[in-house]
Amino acid sequence: MFLCCWLALVALIPITLSTDPGVKVRLTEKGLEYGRQLGIASIQKKLKSVKIPDISGKQRVSPIGKVQYSLSNLQIVNVGLPQSVVALVPGTGVRLSISNAFISLHGNWRVKYLRIVKDKGSFDLNVKGLTITTNTAIKSDETGRPAVSSVNCAASVGSATIKFHGGASWLYNLFKKFIDKALRKAMEKQICPLVANSISDLNGQLKTLNVVAKVDKYAEIAYSMVSSPTVSTSFMDLNLKGEFYNIAKHEEPPFSPTAFSLPPKTNNMMNIGISAFSAKTAAFVYNKAGVLSLYVTDDLIPQFSPFRLNTGTFGLFIPQIAKQYPGLMVKLLVKTVKNPIITFEPNNVTVQASATVTAYAIQPNATLSPLFVLNLETSVSARLFVSGMSLAGAVTLNEMTLTLGTSYVGAFQVSSLNRIFQVVLNVVVIPKLNVQLAKGYPLPTFGNMKLVNTQLQVLKGYMLIGTDVQFTG
Repeated sequence: MFLCCWLALVALIPITLSTDPGVKVRLTEKGLEYGRQLGIASIQKKLKSVKIPDISGKQRVSPIGKVQYSLSNLQIVNVGLPQSVVALVPGTGVRLSISNAFISLHGNWRVKYLRIVKDKGSFDLNVKGLTITTNTAIKSDETGRPAVSSVNCAASVGSATIKFHGGASWLYNLFKKFIDKALRKAMEKQICPLVANSISDLNGQLKTLNVVAKVDKYAEIAYSMVSSPTVSTSFMDLNLKGEFYNIAKHEEPPFSPTAFSLPPKTNNMMNIGISAFSAKTAAFVYNKAGVLSLYVTDDLIPQFSPFRLNTGTFGLFIPQIAKQYPGLMVKLLVKTVKNPIITFEPNNVTVQASATVTAYAIQPNATLSPLFVLNLETSVSARLFVSGMSLAGAVTLNEMTLTLGTSYVGAFQVSSLNRIFQVVLNVVVIPKLNVQLAKGYPLPTFGNMKLVNTQLQVLKGYMLIGTDVQFTG
């Protein structure tokens, strides 16, 4: 069905109370054209399955009097839909118009007249000038999924050309107007219910969508519709919540999405706008879950590094560590202390994180002796990209600043440790973070849809994914 190819672009979950979306999905005119192509192929297949019931009746025909006729075993053998247009109806949904369509049928005919005279044969009917117009409304249902319904439908059959086989040839001209009228009326009655049923069937498909996009054991993404679709003459926007939640407990963050607008025209079938709000809710969820922390031990430091996590290395910069804890290994705990700040500017995504670094000497009995606590301020730049049906990324360190929080070994110059902690961040912490980011976060999608010719650009306050789509299978 023509609607399926683009309504199914989005996987949606239960409805929420937000007013501004965190994610917008836009179907463009190019996407609508792709939907028309898929839809016409689907409708053509549907029309071939139309079942026209047997038709019978009586008609007075001069000069032979009353004629009883029946048409049976009617089968559609060919359908052509050479001209069709799909258009968006502002504020409502979609209009499909088909014109100059044709249908070829084959069936059997039988007549009885003068009470005892019978005749029969077969016929081929070619119907031309078939037109179908249907309007479809698109709204959000009570669960936050899109729901479609046929608002109105009109179908009309133009001319019909009949070729009879068998029977008395003098009956043909008398019989033509009966079979023409009866079949045209029967077909007109069948077409609109078929279209309406096809649209209704789509709701069953939409209700099977994966309504929660699971990320990992900690988080899932809500892609619920926060309002009914916004329909203009040139595009349709689906406004989605686009919020990360903790799987165990949904908790709203202490901030709200900010309104943003997608560019009016692009060369893609579909545009996906993901605001900074979505990224911020991810940081909020993972920070609340305590995931943004990492223990760093010496085995995580590459062998080629001249810096080792032991009291000997730290003793070069803080002599009292080597004196109090000679020959011991050191463990570091890097832990965020508040939600990272994520900023989207043109061609640049920046993440600022505030963390603490606690250093421990590992005693022979495995107990930990605290050495110091440092306050760590970092800024990283993120490179974002689409991988399959997910949004992935990688970060690089811009700058870091260390200040002393607490010392358990006396006063020392924090700046002397800058080189060590740059190594720790660049060879341990950031690579581990990038492994997680490379796994990706699911985009709003449906079923057997693939994204092709995808481009991503970062704009002020949001990122824009422009893409074409393909449906397989």
